[in-house]
Amino acid sequence: MCGIVGIVAKTHVNQSIYDALTVLQHRGQDAAGIVTSDQGKLYLRKDNGLVRDVFRTRHMQRLIGNMGIGHVRYPTAGSSSSAEAQPFYVNSPYGITLAHNGNLTNTEELAQDIYREDLRHINTTSDSEVLLNIFAHELQEQKQLVPTPETIFHAVRRVHERIRGGYAVVSMICGYGIVAFRDPHGIRPAVFGRRDSAQGPEYMVASESVALDALGFTLIRDIAPGEAIVITEAGELFTQQCCDNTELTPCLFEQVYFARADSVMDGIAVYKARLRMGEKLAEKIMREWPDHDIDVVIPIPDTSRSSALELANCLGVKYREGFMKNRYIGRTFIMPGQNQRKKSVKQKLNPLDLEFRGKNVLLVDDSIVRGTTCEQIIEMAREAGALKVYFASAAPAVRYPNVYGIDMPAKEEFIAHGRSTDEIAQAIGADRLIYQELDDLIAACLEGSKTQANRFEDSVFTGRYVTGDINDEYFTRLSDQRADSNKGGRKVVENVAIDLHNEAES
Repeated sequence: MCGIVGIVAKTHVNQSIYDALTVLQHRGQDAAGIVTSDQGKLYLRKDNGLVRDVFRTRHMQRLIGNMGIGHVRYPTAGSSSSAEAQPFYVNSPYGITLAHNGNLTNTEELAQDIYREDLRHINTTSDSEVLLNIFAHELQEQKQLVPTPETIFHAVRRVHERIRGGYAVVSMICGYGIVAFRDPHGIRPAVFGRRDSAQGPEYMVASESVALDALGFTLIRDIAPGEAIVITEAGELFTQQCCDNTELTPCLFEQVYFARADSVMDGIAVYKARLRMGEKLAEKIMREWPDHDIDVVIPIPDTSRSSALELANCLGVKYREGFMKNRYIGRTFIMPGQNQRKKSVKQKLNPLDLEFRGKNVLLVDDSIVRGTTCEQIIEMAREAGALKVYFASAAPAVRYPNVYGIDMPAKEEFIAHGRSTDEIAQAIGADRLIYQELDDLIAACLEGSKTQANRFEDSVFTGRYVTGDINDEYFTRLSDQRADSNKGGRKVVENVAIDLHNEAES
């Protein structure tokens, strides 16, 4: 999962993009990058690390120009080297940079086509570099000295025809403007908005609406599935549908875990959806366990707080904060390697004994993937004096890999793989385990929303992949790439911070 942003303004955009990336930091903590354009030159800074660590004053001073794009990343494919930090750049045609959130499912086939037919070279294992080169090739095929919205839209249409998967893209054409587009299924999110200045309108594209809010932009709408938008350096906005067969099927896991609670995605208010997830869980408990003996409901910080609070309210049970969180430890779900995740859980959370001692506790988390976090947290709750520890998940059992941009493990590493609910409860050490029903989760997202989505990309729960191109061979390759036991064998690329123009001082 990654975060993207693009801004066309009337003044320098370096600080605005930096601020937007800090708002989107929850979407990726592995690497960050910004590229700006000024008078026909590109200025790029990217490296591994958090936004605050990658960009120092000297870097920000070099990122001049009134338009630019930015990216925060955690790796879903390829290596975690800074060489694969985004945005990526190609010099022909025009000079194009690109940042991408998602995952292409036909990357290997595309890489061969690029080499044999497009006569282009790919220097990393990143599917984002593949995507950039395909976009650049389709623009170059039109042999236009200066791009136009029409030639750009034609190129995006050809990109949609060639690539498969889930993707939200923001690209900058040097000296011309910014282009953004979204996959035909709308799996990965992207929005755009406007801000009026004394010099004229300014536009912004981002993964989540909360980034627009933070910078004073007014949300116009989500980018539609298959749609592309072009924002020229002069501030002109053009939009066009670039795909004939589209359907809005946004990623359901965004609502459960990844998105910030104060975002609105495809017409769904994330906070409200998470409240309703708690309501649905409470209804299930009252339906299946009416004589429960829960004394207190405690969330696992932070994503599950909204669901846990509403769950407690509906059950008429006390809600308490039982874990204090260390804000300086990253999200354990997106940390590479099981050993690092295990080490981080106890560094990240510290139980308040007085909220556990002598009580029957219901712990609430947004989801259960590997089971690493919840197993250790349940152990911590018992050590703090809990009599019984129950566990509730605001999402159904995660049983299948995500192939559209979330770095979930091979299915053999899921705690739910090949296990019943009772067996999972035993494996994580819970006295009882309650999973959200999929229909209830979908209803929680749809009820009261303004979304045009009729269904979701819910493959992690169902094994249904909306692109229709996923088979056993693909999963075998995916398992080789993503299994924790194999990640040490990822391609190793030297870590080099990239800083175009004044490279000597990084």
